[in-house]
Amino acid sequence: MTTLADPEPGGRPGDLKRVAALTADLASQGVHGIVLAYVDTAGVARVKTIPTARLEAAVAWGVGMSPVFDTFLADDSVVTTDVLGSPDGDLRLYPDLDHLVPLAGQPGWAWAPVDRITQEGGRHPGCARTFLRRTVTEAADRHGVDFKAAVEIEWAFGLGSAPAGEFVPAVSGPAYGAVRQVELSDCTADLLAACAAQGVDVDQIHPEYAPGQFEISVGALDPVAAADRSVLVRQTIRAVAQRHGLRVSFAPAYLPEGVGNGGHLHLSCWRDGVNLHAGGEGRYGMTAEAESFVAGVLAHLPALTAVTAPSPASHLRLQPSQWAGAFTAWGRETREAAVRIVTGTAGRHDQDANMEVKPVDLAANPYLALGCVIAAGLDGVTAGRALPDEITGDPARYGPDEAAALGVRRLPRSLPEAVEEFRADEVLRTALGPVLADAVSAVRLGEAAAVDGLGPVQVAAAYRWAY
Repeated sequence: MTTLADPEPGGRPGDLKRVAALTADLASQGVHGIVLAYVDTAGVARVKTIPTARLEAAVAWGVGMSPVFDTFLADDSVVTTDVLGSPDGDLRLYPDLDHLVPLAGQPGWAWAPVDRITQEGGRHPGCARTFLRRTVTEAADRHGVDFKAAVEIEWAFGLGSAPAGEFVPAVSGPAYGAVRQVELSDCTADLLAACAAQGVDVDQIHPEYAPGQFEISVGALDPVAAADRSVLVRQTIRAVAQRHGLRVSFAPAYLPEGVGNGGHLHLSCWRDGVNLHAGGEGRYGMTAEAESFVAGVLAHLPALTAVTAPSPASHLRLQPSQWAGAFTAWGRETREAAVRIVTGTAGRHDQDANMEVKPVDLAANPYLALGCVIAAGLDGVTAGRALPDEITGDPARYGPDEAAALGVRRLPRSLPEAVEEFRADEVLRTALGPVLADAVSAVRLGEAAAVDGLGPVQVAAAYRWAY
């Protein structure tokens, strides 16, 4: 389970009592350094690293890092808001010991997610991990609901020997084909071994649709731990691939055309150990609360794309008829719908039933994405929203009148359109708080300005190796 307590100067309660033994154990495993990781507003994983011997100091007093990264763009240029983007100030990074793990793909290193607090010991309003943890805690307190979540990870293997900046697929063969699996069997076997050593339970790993593309699906956890796991698994994929002479791209569109990399979210609501997406009297076994939760997510989807599809490259991927979920629609096992209802197979409904949110990619900060999706769903529960009619097939086939009758609308086609929807969505802005909400808007508009006038080929190249 995730640590629910906020860090504070002097250390989280109980951490100092166990850090000495943990440090000794890491040293006995040959761990010399620890990666302290978080994800910025642009979706880029940022790190500080410390020697293992400095873990106790980091647990007690944190590690310094500038708050300016809250308004960094993916190309490391900086935008500003009224309170962020200045070179002034400092924050403290506090590792979560419950999720510290030696990195099997990077011998000599361990990894831990961090929360960021101010030098005075208060919550940093721009910390995405803190935002998600608070959202989950408030959902339990106000609604008696907790969640299970998982993030699908798609990526493309490229040849490490390719010219700088270019992508050359490392494998050939058909989508989902045995050829690809055989060609990269050594690498993917090492990846499975690394995940197992790090305590990551893998459901599937397989070749995907696009050139050089693979996908890994991992077990569900509480939302904060699921977001942590998403960052950890990507770190592991990259490290294992490098040891095999390969590069990986998690970018939404690593090529200018065709199917890109998704980061679909799977989420289910639970109360007292019972899955609210199964065993109810609603459609496909959903309870009334689960239906309203799904309806809330659908209602906020246009604004959510500012968080879940946050890169100019996201909008190369988020196209109709490419299984990206480009319309506000839901359906059971309908992979063109933005929200896919997964019932699971007979005999497993009570454990496996969940909702999949498809217009999400791995440029998204997973903490922001999960927190905002949960806030949207809970708004639906509070308002008692009714779930509209489901769709089957491809919603792109509907004419304007039929689409309007079904509540099917195209999601924003650009970051400025997404920001316009986001700024009008009081539920999401209130959930994030003014500092983080303004950072989301500023960074999205900054990314749009950075590629103004560029074509798809240039946009794909600009973000290919950023995430």
